Amino acid sequence: MKDLLPVAEARERIVGALTPVAPEIVGIAVAWGRVLAEDVAARLTHPPDAVSAMDGYAVRAADVAAVPARLRTIGRSAAGDAFDGEMVAGTAVRIFTGAALPKGADAVVIQEDTDAEGDAVIVRASVVAGRHVRAAGLDFRAGDVALAAGQFLGVRHIGLAAAMNVPWLRVRRRPRVALLATGDEIVRPGDPVGCHQIVSSNTMAMAALLRSTGAEAIDLGIAPDDPDALAAMVTEVGGADLLITMGGASVGDHDLVQGVLKRLGLALDFWQVAMRPGKPLMFGRLGATPVIGLPGNPVSSLVCALVFVVPAVRRLLGLADAGPLTGLALLGRDLPANDRRQDYMRSELARAPDGRLTATPFKVQDSSMLVPLTRAGCLVVRPPFAPAITAGSTVSIIAFEPGATGF
Repeated sequence: MKDLLPVAEARERIVGALTPVAPEIVGIAVAWGRVLAEDVAARLTHPPDAVSAMDGYAVRAADVAAVPARLRTIGRSAAGDAFDGEMVAGTAVRIFTGAALPKGADAVVIQEDTDAEGDAVIVRASVVAGRHVRAAGLDFRAGDVALAAGQFLGVRHIGLAAAMNVPWLRVRRRPRVALLATGDEIVRPGDPVGCHQIVSSNTMAMAALLRSTGAEAIDLGIAPDDPDALAAMVTEVGGADLLITMGGASVGDHDLVQGVLKRLGLALDFWQVAMRPGKPLMFGRLGATPVIGLPGNPVSSLVCALVFVVPAVRRLLGLADAGPLTGLALLGRDLPANDRRQDYMRSELARAPDGRLTATPFKVQDSSMLVPLTRAGCLVVRPPFAPAITAGSTVSIIAFEPGATGF
């Protein structure tokens, strides 16, 4: 029997064959979820001056070394309305959070440690120089690179870029990924379902996953089991950064994708990977367009997308390659020895009061069943030829964290 390609090698071949897409400039207001194509340097210093971190009184630490100390209040300083004078010995300035520290002051006494008496203030707690003061440039200085190329822009990064006074960002454009489902037996959701037909879920699920990873999905439709019709639809892929076919990648009488693409000039890199579900996975290049051929079974398609498509999109975005995030859990039931294919078992995931995770694979692992995948909290990953294992043993898992991968 033909040797199957290991999962890790298959992923390396796919990622290694791709290059990041070109950059574009977008406004910061629409930059969430994009990936930086260049470093971002601050255009100003923050805070621009030494400012108070608390409400209270700006003082000279030497004046309150011995307490209680009576100081003359000579003014006030608020954010956006700084005190313009200069403090001398024996004086204080009423100050509020975020206000610039007056000249001559080097510390702030919080208001809870003071008592106001007319134009004077009684300080009842001493402070050292720098107390409750945010130094100029404490956060960043003009010219500091605070966001690096390759950064996926989340909420915090958008906030930082805005604080650095950067209104425009150079980011990777969204990779355009064309999706082509195949098969006479499938129809779109909402369309009439004929005899022996099923509703296709792959395109909708794949498009959602692509959007969650920062790509743009281009739906080419459903290709019938007709070589000429399939070839005509594939020619519409021009301009895409990646073509994903779903179904028909095997070599049965009705599996036409591989043959049609070869007729059109496909340079096949590999076909068949040592994994379950998802053995009939194909990768190659059609002209300038990389092609990933996924299995047609919904679960196989989604598991392969998690393992191969997500790293491919990350590469197109200029992100560091990363397979699925794995962790460890205790096994919830006994499992027999594994064969030569790496297994991705849909499993319930529970957390004990002590924080430990337990993963219990469903007894039915059919690759056509979406309900167990949807109810699963993780995939239990079993290496090829893994020996039988008992409940309570430690296993590797891929957890489905909401929002982390779109799952």
